[in-house]
Amino acid sequence: MAPQRRRARYRPALTAAGITVAAVLAAGPAPSPVPPAPAPRAPTAAPTATSAPAAPRVSASPGAAKGAAGITPFGAFLDSGPLGVTLMAGLRHWLGGTEPKVAHTYLPGGRWADVEGPPGFLDPWARWRRAQADRTLVLNVPMQERNEENLSDDEVRELLRRGAAGEFDRHFRTLAERLVESGVPDTVLVLGWEMNGITYTHRCGPDPASWKTYWKRIVATMRSVPGQRFRFDFTPSRGRDAVPWTECYPGDDTVDIIGMDAYDQPAGLSFAEQVREPYGLRQHVDFAKAHGKPVSYPEWGLFRNGDDTDYMRGMLAWIREHGPVYNTLTDYCPHGVWQCARNPRSSQVYRSFLYGRGEQQPAPAATVSAPAPEPGKSGGPAPEPGGDCPVPDPDDWSAYRLGRKSCPDR
Repeated sequence: MAPQRRRARYRPALTAAGITVAAVLAAGPAPSPVPPAPAPRAPTAAPTATSAPAAPRVSASPGAAKGAAGITPFGAFLDSGPLGVTLMAGLRHWLGGTEPKVAHTYLPGGRWADVEGPPGFLDPWARWRRAQADRTLVLNVPMQERNEENLSDDEVRELLRRGAAGEFDRHFRTLAERLVESGVPDTVLVLGWEMNGITYTHRCGPDPASWKTYWKRIVATMRSVPGQRFRFDFTPSRGRDAVPWTECYPGDDTVDIIGMDAYDQPAGLSFAEQVREPYGLRQHVDFAKAHGKPVSYPEWGLFRNGDDTDYMRGMLAWIREHGPVYNTLTDYCPHGVWQCARNPRSSQVYRSFLYGRGEQQPAPAATVSAPAPEPGKSGGPAPEPGGDCPVPDPDDWSAYRLGRKSCPDR
């Protein structure tokens, strides 16, 4: 599973100001081509759902999701707040004009008001999505409030049963209505991600039957909102973790995409072993094929094995071979390749794979407006002791929420 991400209460997005990120946009010369290595071989009834129309680019066929540049739609998690949208222009420039077509963010999971999509939180993401028809917005949605407060299995079991009985339906209806009103009715919703682990309150292990019923209720509730065209992404973490993720699968009628969060861990596990392990990458694509679903990789990146070029080449080749609906690299330390200076060799591999593959010319080295930091807070990547590990301000939700936190292995 991914490293634990601490909860932070939502605060309104910071207003834009004339702070520049020219240094972030400095791309340097195009790298030499580095070819990827070959890939290794009793609740109440749920509300009536309105089936979501299939989006044309969603396909279970490997490679079918590739765009005009011959690559599958990609993006990176750059920041949860508006800075994440702003930084996408810098990522595009660093990649020699290859444009990220996927934006990825997470709803805070502190309280139900966060899960409902706080006013203002979704606005910059919705504007980015609406600007081009071929863009995709991916939104991770917690299934519970207090989602990272280390609740006991007994507490989680009780909450799952209450959710399965319909007690929390109204929160997800509100979220669906807000997404439709914001003009992003086709958002990909990564609901209850990494449910096979122990990190989140929305985990499956304490009561898989209730978890599956609760998932179905949420999907039915959100699909009942007029105008929606949501796609629901079932995304466990790679491997067995606390419970086999197959035990949590809620059924083909409420799942549109079968994803996997696939970080380079545990220490010493090669990429080939990550493919072959029980509930690993191979089983993931085989399971999706058996259920007639496309795959995705909402979270992937370096981790326990450091600056691991074998993993980076392996994942890029795997993605190229299996044509996921989308993939989004987690781009903060220790996982990232652009905003994290500790992985220079893997950064070169990633950049070489994607460099100059867009239809447009590389972006000019110009300044880009970024959200203004609050007094005493950082508006960009936090200072990195030793050049590699950010130390966030614990009161700054935009840096701390699913982003830059103290490195777990120091």
